[in-house]
Amino acid sequence: MPRPASVPADPLDEWLAGPFGKFLLGSEQIALESALQDVFGSNFLQIGHWGPPDAFLPLARLPRRFLVADPGYRGDCVSHASSLAIQTQSVDAILLPHTLEFEPEPHEVLREVERVLAGEGHVLILGFEPLGLWAGRHRLARPGFPPGLHRFLSRRRLRDWLSLLGFDVLETIRLVPVPPLLSLASGRVAQALERIPARLKGHLGSVYLIKARKRVYTLTPIRPRRRRRPAIVGAAVENT
Repeated sequence: MPRPASVPADPLDEWLAGPFGKFLLGSEQIALESALQDVFGSNFLQIGHWGPPDAFLPLARLPRRFLVADPGYRGDCVSHASSLAIQTQSVDAILLPHTLEFEPEPHEVLREVERVLAGEGHVLILGFEPLGLWAGRHRLARPGFPPGLHRFLSRRRLRDWLSLLGFDVLETIRLVPVPPLLSLASGRVAQALERIPARLKGHLGSVYLIKARKRVYTLTPIRPRRRRRPAIVGAAVENT
């Protein structure tokens, strides 16, 4: 996300503007556009900057779309992800584009997501597969690939966290099934993707997209049980 001119350029922004970042953003935009087809409501929130401010917001069909940015970045709302300045149950859909991987307390961020989401609201999470090729490149690169990344979170862990917080995971897909090689900038990526069998792309993807919905617990009123009247047993009286 652009910063004021007096602030030095962000290494993450520079990386996302390069060939690897552009390819990654393009792949994620395609996946998100499909996942957002059946997500409706009024308010859509993106928590955390990832690429240009308009990289993902226009993909949502919801009429009001906002970007929550950390202090020092430009957004519609400046707030820490782990303590959102957002009203409880006021948002219909939330996007976390690699946000949890940069946060020191990712579980607290998910708690805030659960708090501000309305019932039946959706959350969409993008993350790097810990055992994927792009994560392996990050461990070998300096200052990182991409720079500033704190940790990798597995799909299984996120699914467990979401379940504990009252979410139903609707969909989990993997994308970016190609290694992070310089050929990404040469235009030969499309040819490489065509040679990968469709059944293998879902296993080779280095990035995942998790789509989940907040459960709503319906209270079923329980009528009080009627008190049973004691049975009256009439005694036979013999007239003498």
